Amino acid sequence: MELEKLRYPIGRFSAPKKMTPKKRKEYIKVISKYPKRLKKAVKNLSEDQLNTPYRPEGWTVRQVVNHVADSHINSYIRFRWTMTEDAPMIKAYDEKSWAELPDAKYGNIEDSLSILKGVHARWTTLLKEMSDLDYQRELGHPEWKENLSLNTMLALYVWHCEHHLAHITSLIEREGW
Repeated sequence: MELEKLRYPIGRFSAPKKMTPKKRKEYIKVISKYPKRLKKAVKNLSEDQLNTPYRPEGWTVRQVVNHVADSHINSYIRFRWTMTEDAPMIKAYDEKSWAELPDAKYGNIEDSLSILKGVHARWTTLLKEMSDLDYQRELGHPEWKENLSLNTMLALYVWHCEHHLAHITSLIEREGW
């Protein structure tokens, strides 16, 4: 299988041209249900399977799960900053280095699944109560050339959910687990 398809099993992120209230509601549903979907995908995996990379030179399933917790904690905080500050410049983090830290590389995924359950519950509550104007609020990201609206951030993190879930489920399918 070609490396690009292994790296981006659902394709690269592309921001929607227009965000409708209906589309936003669908996205919020993805955010709300994601922890259960991820937990279901990994629930029967052995330690050896959790320590299997989803692609050559890629993270292990364990690192992916732990990365998602790290990333979504950061995203939730970014939403809160953007709701309470005027176009904040958020702090980026080196996700590759974070994935190599002992808690990400060897840690129990149940801890990250618990984090995701709580963070996504709080995040969903926030997302449901935000107005159309709130979703137009923007943040600055040092790695992007332009400010990003919370509409775009919502779409990005829905993509992020599906992207990493597909890393795991496609590996399970390829390996016949």
